[in-house]
Parts: sequence; structure tokens; C-alpha cells
Amino acid sequence: MAWKYNGSIIRAGKAWTDTDGITHPKNWMIWSDADKTAAGLVWENDPAPYDNRFYWGRQDDGTLIPKSLNDINEVDRDGNAINDADGNQIVTPGLKTNAIELVKRQAGELLAPYDWYVTRKSEKSTAIPSSVTTYRDAVRTACAAIETSIGNASDLAAFMALYDIPVDSDDEPTGPAPINDWPDAI
Repeated sequence: MAWKYNGSIIRAGKAWTDTDGITHPKNWMIWSDADKTAAGLVWENDPAPYDNRFYWGRQDDGTLIPKSLNDINEVDRDGNAINDADGNQIVTPGLKTNAIELVKRQAGELLAPYDWYVTRKSEKSTAIPSSVTTYRDAVRTACAAIETSIGNASDLAAFMALYDIPVDSDDEPTGPAPINDWPDAI
């Protein structure tokens, strides 16, 4: 938030000169808002915050710069592929690719504490408890469903909706965001 004169920020504690050549004192901040406005100052609020998971930032006019949903094959100014040291085109992962990688990692982290049951079954033929098998299957099913939801997001708004926690009429959460819809741990 700032007071501006002709589009330039006027700093608190600094004298400033208007277009008529009048130098205003460095204590101009003690003026009333009406006096500041009469002197040609305009109050400008900071732009609303944005979610940097989905946007790079703002353009000079305040418009948000969205991140790409899909992977981008990098090219130079002439449209030629930019290649890595091995000759492969450089690809910048999009939001969908990054989200799917995260979901796979989360699924692996949810499964990992129970991996020893699988190893024990392989080595000693000891049965895996049905609760563990059911949970591990539920994690894999949830992972597949979340990945499908990510892949089906047709635009940035649909992708961002995956992160919205559903609420009831009283704005109380009714469950996890679709991107985090994992089974309860056992």
C-alpha cells in the first residue's frame, strides 16, 4: 500500500516535488487523507496476494502470470529445440507432471511403513494381515484416482479446484481436498 503521485511512490519521511514545482515537506505523512488527495496524491492498495503454486507472479499491469498445466518443450528464439548435453530436448515439467510426481511420492510414503509385511511374506511365507492388504490396495486406488483427476483437469481453474477443501453450508470442512483424498492410516 502506498501513496503515489503521477504513478510514482512517495516515500514516507522524504520530501517530494509536484509538477508545479512545489516541494512538499518530508513530514507529509502527518497530513490528513483529504490534504494528501488535494495535493494530488493517490492511495493505491497492494495487489491481492496470489497462490504461487499456480502463478509465477504478476505482469506490470497486475495480471497474474499462470504456470503451464502441461509440459513445455523448450525452444530458442528461432523456434529450434534447446537440447541438453546428451542431445535430448529440454522439457520443463508442467503443473500436472509435478502434481502426479508428488502424488506418486506420497503414495510411496504411505505404503513404505507396511513394506516389511511383503518382504516377510516373500522370505518366510508369513501371511500379510488383511487390514494391511486392504489399506495398501486403498492407497493404490486413491493414487490412481487422484492421478486421473489431475490428468482430467482441462484448465487452470479445474486444476486449482483439486486443492479446494470441500465445505458444507456453514463453511465447515467435509473432507480432504481431492488432491489429498487418501485413506485413513491403519
